Amino acid sequence: MNTKILGAFAAVALLAACSSPETAAPTPAAPVTAGPTPGSQEDLVANVGDRVFFDFDKSALKSDGQATLDRQAAWLAKWSQNRVQVAGNCDERGTEEYNIALGMRRATAAANYLMAKGVAKARIETISYGKDRPVALGSNEQAWAQNRNAITSVK
Repeated sequence: MNTKILGAFAAVALLAACSSPETAAPTPAAPVTAGPTPGSQEDLVANVGDRVFFDFDKSALKSDGQATLDRQAAWLAKWSQNRVQVAGNCDERGTEEYNIALGMRRATAAANYLMAKGVAKARIETISYGKDRPVALGSNEQAWAQNRNAITSVK
């Protein structure tokens, strides 16, 4: 009889163990996204801004462009090992030759501003793509305004 009672208790204990929830395995921690790598091109774009815009057929910096270049100069002072390329761009209007020259004036204007803010000339390279590298497609003022720029890239 004691064996029957002990067997009944064992069966109840076994059923109770089966009905209790299992302990879940710990889930791996989600990867930490810390944002762009400091000092990288992505950091420049996300935290400073990589481009300035120009009026039609102009290479003079506007006040918002100067503000962006001020931030770039401060960023470059912090990341003194970085070299940059400033690329001048134009909208699709005008001849290839004219737009190459205008793009170079835009790149030079941005580079000269950075140098005036203390960035060494040896750290800046300029190039003009004229109208060959549009960032916005379309033949309208909205697209043209986006394509009239100077873009700073980490080398």
